[in-house]
Amino acid sequence: MAGTEVDRNKEMVPTGLLIAVAALVVTSLVIAGYARLTDRPLVGVPPDLPVLEERVLQLHGTRDGAVTVIDDTTGAVIADLKSGESGFVSIIWLTLNRERQKFGIETSAPLRLVRFSDGHLGLRDDLTGWSTELVGFGADNKAAFERLLQKKDG
Repeated sequence: MAGTEVDRNKEMVPTGLLIAVAALVVTSLVIAGYARLTDRPLVGVPPDLPVLEERVLQLHGTRDGAVTVIDDTTGAVIADLKSGESGFVSIIWLTLNRERQKFGIETSAPLRLVRFSDGHLGLRDDLTGWSTELVGFGADNKAAFERLLQKKDG
């Protein structure tokens, strides 16, 4: 019996580690609560930059990953991406679809693809306030939307 008690104690997480983790959690909550209560400015938010180029798109997707991209101004199909070739565009459609369903907004409503003065690309959904910067998703994913911004209708 005594041998099994010793083995059990070796498998337990050290008390010092548990105290350190608890202190980290409490400290994080205190800092976040203080920032929220004092209305500290958001420092991790990118600044509003002038828009150099913009294209208003509609994304029509299916659950299997196919996405059709339509220029909202002309109604022309810019890209018809089959399942397996839509990649990141499909992920954006799913994310936007979920966000719009929360607000009861039609999922095919227009979405703005913008190029800012610093060269970065971003997506803006004016109906829900959802937005994302495409700089942090890798070169291939940014290139997928770069092609949609530059591609001529048809």
